[in-house]
Amino acid sequence: MFNKSVKAALISTMLLSGILTACSSNNTNTTGEAATGDQPVTIKVWGMGDQEQTLKTISEQFETDNPNIKVDVQVIPWGSAHDKLLTAVASKSGPDVLQMGTSWMPEFANAGALLDLTPYIDQYPEFKPENFFDGIVKTTQFDGKTFGIPWYAETRVLFYRTDLLKEVGYDKAPATWDELKDAATKLTARGEGKYGIDLVPGEPTLGIMFARQNGSKIFDEQNKPLFNQPEFVDAVKYVGSFYQEKLSPVDLGIDAVQGFAGDGVIPMFISGPWMIKPIKEQAPDIDGKWATAVLPSGSANNNSILGGSDLTVFKYSKNQEAAVKFIAYMSKPEVQLKWKELSDALPAVQSVWQDASMTADPNLQVIGEQLKHAEATPALTAYDQISQKYVAHFEQIYRANADVQTQMDALNVEAEKLIK
Repeated sequence: MFNKSVKAALISTMLLSGILTACSSNNTNTTGEAATGDQPVTIKVWGMGDQEQTLKTISEQFETDNPNIKVDVQVIPWGSAHDKLLTAVASKSGPDVLQMGTSWMPEFANAGALLDLTPYIDQYPEFKPENFFDGIVKTTQFDGKTFGIPWYAETRVLFYRTDLLKEVGYDKAPATWDELKDAATKLTARGEGKYGIDLVPGEPTLGIMFARQNGSKIFDEQNKPLFNQPEFVDAVKYVGSFYQEKLSPVDLGIDAVQGFAGDGVIPMFISGPWMIKPIKEQAPDIDGKWATAVLPSGSANNNSILGGSDLTVFKYSKNQEAAVKFIAYMSKPEVQLKWKELSDALPAVQSVWQDASMTADPNLQVIGEQLKHAEATPALTAYDQISQKYVAHFEQIYRANADVQTQMDALNVEAEKLIK
C-alpha cells in the first residue's frame, strides 16, 4: 500500500499531467460551470469529526436566506478523512465545500485540489484577512494566493494549579522560561512521585513551539531546515532538561486530568481549549484552584502552536459560486458565535472574542490572547514526515541522553532529503 506522502506525490503528478478526466460533482448543476443566478443547486459540504448535526443545524438558516441553494452535509471521521480526500482529488469527484485541517492545507493546495479564492476577497467583506487572527490567515496562503478561509482556531496554553504554585512562591503563572523551570523544580521537590510539569515527549509540535520562542525560524526563506542551528538546538536542550532532571514524567501512565486533580501529581501542563471541559467535569475537587495562562516567554517570544480548520472550495466543484457564498455565511461574526455555542469550537473571527459570552470566561480570554501569538506548523508538504523524524531523534535525547547537537545534525540531513 502506498503511504500518504507517496500517494500525494502521485496524485499531484497526475493532476499536472492532466491524465485524469473530470467527473460530475453529483449535484443538480451538471453544466460544468459555476452555479450562478437563481438556478437551484445543491452543494455538498464535507465536515470532519463528530459535528454532523451541528453543521446541519447551522446550515438551515443559510438555506432560508438562500432558497435556491440546498446544503447536503456529510461528516467524515478524522481518522479516515485524509485518505478520502486523496480519493476525491484523484477522481476529481468530491464535495463543493471542504473542511481542511490547517496542517493539511499545504499538501492539498500543492496538489491543485483547492480553488484559488483570491478573486473573492474583494467581493465578500467576510473574507478580509484583517477579520481573522493573523496566524490562521497564513495557513490559507500559498504562493501569493488564498486557498481557504479560516473557520475555527486552536492553540496551546499553560494549565496550572493556582493553589500549588502559590505554595512554592508563585502568585501567578510563570512568565518566562527561567520561571517555568524554577517553578517546576520547586513543585517536583514536594516529594516522591511528584512532578512539576507534563511536557508530553511524543508531541511533535513541542520542539517547534519552544524553538520559535527561542528565535528559531525552523526553515529559512529557501526552505532550508535549521534544526541544527543554535536557536533550535538550545531549545531542545532546554526541553530535554525537564526529563533529565525528572521535572516532567516520561511514562507515567495517567492522563492529564488525573495528574492535575487531587494533590496535583502534575500541577502544570501545556494543552489546548479542549481540556477545559474535561477538567471541569472530571475534577470538581479543584474548582477554583486552577487557571490557564499564556505560555512563558523564551528569549524571543511566547509563541504557541496554532491549529484549527479552514473552509475551502474543491477545485472541481460545479457550484463554485454557491460554495463561496456558503463559506461567506460561515464567516459572519454572528454565525461564528452560533457555531461556538453549538460546538465549543473557537472562532477564527477576532471580533467574536469581544462578545459578552466570550469576555466573561477568563479561560477563553487567555486563549484569545494566545491566538495573537500563535503560528501554524511550517507550510511544507513534507513537514508531517519531518516532524515524525524529530520525534524519533528527540526520543534518543530524553530516553538515552544522546547528544542534542548530534541528533539535530542528523535530523537536518534527513529533512533536507525529504524536502528535495
